[in-house]
Amino acid sequence: MSKLESNLPASGSGVDLQQRYVLGQRLDATDYADATERVVDWARRGESRYVCLSNVHMVMQGWDDPNFRQIINTADLITTDGVPLVWCLRALGVPSAVRVYGPDLTLHVCATAAQQQLAIGLYGGTAQSLKEFAALLQSRFPAIEIACSIAPPFRPLTAAEDATYTKQLAESGARILFVGIGCPKQEIWMSEHRGRLNMPMLGVGAAFDFHAGRIKQAPAWLQAIGLEWLFRLLMEPRRLWRRYAWHNPRFVLFFIGQLLRGRRRRRTSQGHVGRGSSSEPINKV
Repeated sequence: MSKLESNLPASGSGVDLQQRYVLGQRLDATDYADATERVVDWARRGESRYVCLSNVHMVMQGWDDPNFRQIINTADLITTDGVPLVWCLRALGVPSAVRVYGPDLTLHVCATAAQQQLAIGLYGGTAQSLKEFAALLQSRFPAIEIACSIAPPFRPLTAAEDATYTKQLAESGARILFVGIGCPKQEIWMSEHRGRLNMPMLGVGAAFDFHAGRIKQAPAWLQAIGLEWLFRLLMEPRRLWRRYAWHNPRFVLFFIGQLLRGRRRRRTSQGHVGRGSSSEPINKV
């Protein structure tokens, strides 16, 4: 089995997930039901895990920084948060791939956590956005228990501050933690806290602000055609224009290159097989 054809271990449903690598970053072909089941199962077991919700920005951050890519690739689950990555999975032989969008996965997990009496924790955002998000959760899922809600400062934490927050989270009774401090900060934070917090951690980016109504979400039709980035750019041009101008064109170019290399390897492999020679894995990045 080649690097791009590996599987993620089965969840409680007994279903193995197909994996592919896009520009060196792993993607897991999950869906909302499977991802929620995995997170809840880890929570019931008290396992220290982390989930990354990947988009083009994250892939390109990893392309530019191999250390960050390694942090992503060692996550316990990596979902396709961005529609372009769904298209990539389909192009790499997973026609059933679907989007698993961070704000929506957050609600799926919260709904199941409320049903199963698994307390949640919130880490990120601002005190006001967390208050508004907590109110929304409690209105939608009256049985939900929010054991801890922390809005850390936006600057780098001191070791003492981090130790204090980590202790507060560990002792809160939370069984699932939503981390919303932005990419790449939240992925690095989760990696550093795996083994220190006995709960699954989900890096949900701006989900708190989206659900609190502080940041507008793109219309569903724009999301479906992969243009959510354009909507966000129009909403926050000063903050986001450099990111999209730098990452998006390179992503398209480099992924086309990956596909072309894969096709060449397949042709070479077929030629070798025809001559009776052994062939190397065709899907290696």
